[in-house]
Amino acid sequence: MHSIYDWFRRHRFAVDFTAMAVLWLLFVGLGTAGGAGLRGVAFDTVLLAPLAWRRTRTVPSGVVIAAACIVQWSLSVPPSPANVAVPLTVYALAAYAPRWASLGGLVLALGGGVMLVTRYFTTVTGEPVASLPISFVLLVLVWVLVLFSWTAGDLTRTKRLREQALEDRAHRLEIEQQQERELAAGDERAHIAREMHDIVAHSLSVIITQADGARYAAAADPAVAPAALATIADTGRTSLREMRRLLGVLRGDEAASTRPLPGLGDLDELLLGTRAAGLTVSYAVTGEPRRTLPAGAELTAYRVVQESLTNVIKHGGPKVVASVVLDWTGRGLQITVTDDGRGAAASTITRGTLPSGGGNGLRGMAERVKLYDGTLDAKPRAGGGFVVLAFIPYTET
Repeated sequence: MHSIYDWFRRHRFAVDFTAMAVLWLLFVGLGTAGGAGLRGVAFDTVLLAPLAWRRTRTVPSGVVIAAACIVQWSLSVPPSPANVAVPLTVYALAAYAPRWASLGGLVLALGGGVMLVTRYFTTVTGEPVASLPISFVLLVLVWVLVLFSWTAGDLTRTKRLREQALEDRAHRLEIEQQQERELAAGDERAHIAREMHDIVAHSLSVIITQADGARYAAAADPAVAPAALATIADTGRTSLREMRRLLGVLRGDEAASTRPLPGLGDLDELLLGTRAAGLTVSYAVTGEPRRTLPAGAELTAYRVVQESLTNVIKHGGPKVVASVVLDWTGRGLQITVTDDGRGAAASTITRGTLPSGGGNGLRGMAERVKLYDGTLDAKPRAGGGFVVLAFIPYTET
């Protein structure tokens, strides 16, 4: 139904032309059957033809019909069914023309009603007492038809302007939301870049310290040098991996943060703070890590748990219970955060399924996990509540 309505809106001239053609065939056929002459057919055509442009060229169409009516009155051409073009034009002027044309068409139509009644339904020699009441009733009927047409058109104008205003507002809001998403994504990338900077800066400090120590110690004890060089090599490889990821992140001009970066060892402290905030949360670790994750990957895992629990507190509802499970597999770390709260139904914008419906918090988590070739899925649970699944693979050298 909506598509049909849109088609009618996009093809106004075709719709109006078809309606005009149907009216012309109907009324001209009636006029011909009633014995109307060539002059009557010509006036019917002039009255009906401009209706094809009643919405696309409303004012010129109204001017032509008004002029045809005046000529018809001056030549004493009898009214015909084609004069229905007048209330249709009054409606079109009220609905689609400028306000001055709308009011001007209303005044002309009301005046035309007086001219119609006095020309064709009263006579100068007629009985005044007998003719005036009939003329007055006819005039009232004509005016009621004109006013009804104008009022309906004006209501259509109001509805159309309101819909247009809503469409414009929705378009502006869409643009603003897109800009907000882009700003939030840029801010998140800048934050990630600052944290990555701290990781790489720490690794380079270790390299410099080990290199200086090995240089001085090698003179006294050459056996110390291989161990120091091995530490430098391992730290350099880790730094190189972090720098490669850093190249894909947009970084702002703000000074790098100097605060310590949390990792998996800080989850206990995070959970203590979460429980203090009133959230009941359980924590379990299964499996054994095949190798350690880089500091940046541990930070990403920490942020995933932190953001997931924050969303549970904000959107899970009262008396919600959450669960955090870290599962070490042969490929990497699987993080599962679940809750039994209201889930996505209460806040689809913030807790929607990634990537199309997620909020800025979920987008930030996805950005972080993607840096380490991981995956993130956030969605409502079948039995109620919400689940966040993140997987961070081991970084192979």
